[in-house]
Amino acid sequence: MTDEQVTLTRWTIHGERIVDDSRRARLSVAEVELPDGVRFEQYVIRAPLSAMVAVVDDRQRLLLIRRHRFVFDQWVWELPGGYVDGQEEAAVCAAREVEEETGWRPREVEQMLSFQPWVATADAKNLLFLARHADHMGAPVDVNEAERVAWIPLAEARELVTRGEIVGAGTVIAVLELVARQARGEL
Repeated sequence: MTDEQVTLTRWTIHGERIVDDSRRARLSVAEVELPDGVRFEQYVIRAPLSAMVAVVDDRQRLLLIRRHRFVFDQWVWELPGGYVDGQEEAAVCAAREVEEETGWRPREVEQMLSFQPWVATADAKNLLFLARHADHMGAPVDVNEAERVAWIPLAEARELVTRGEIVGAGTVIAVLELVARQARGEL
C-alpha cells in the first residue's frame, strides 16, 4: 500500500472530550471525520493494559476459573488475569494474578500474543502469556474472583467455547490458539 493510499483511507480525529475517567477505563467522545468528509461523534473507551496467563500442565489441561460476570449476568470460565499496575512488568502481573486467583504459581511465563478485543470502539490492549507448569501454593488469596478453579482438558475447553461457557475474548483466543498449537504438535 502506498503512502497516498494510506492517507486516503485514514480517519481524522478533530477532538476528543472525556466523559468519565476511572482506574478501570476512560470514556470519551471523539469527533471523527471519514476520508469522504462525513463527520460524526463516537464513544471511545480506553482501558489500562491487561495481562492473562494460559497455564497448561503436562496432561494438556488448561487452568481456568469459573466466575459470574454481572454485566451480562452469566457464569463463565476464564483465564486468570488482570490490569497491569503502574510500572509493573506485564509478565510479573500475569503470574501474580494466576497465584492470587487460583492458588497456583506459574514457573515460567512467556508471551504468546497480544490482541485488542473491541477495535472499533475501545483501546484495551491485552497481553496473553503461556506457562507450561505451575506449583500449587494453597487456596486462592482473592476470594472475590473465582467460584471454582479447575484444570480443564483442552478438548473440553474448546467445547466450552462452542457451548458459550467461555465467552471472554482473551480466553476464547487462548483456547483456539492452544488447540491449534496442540494439533501442530507445538504444545
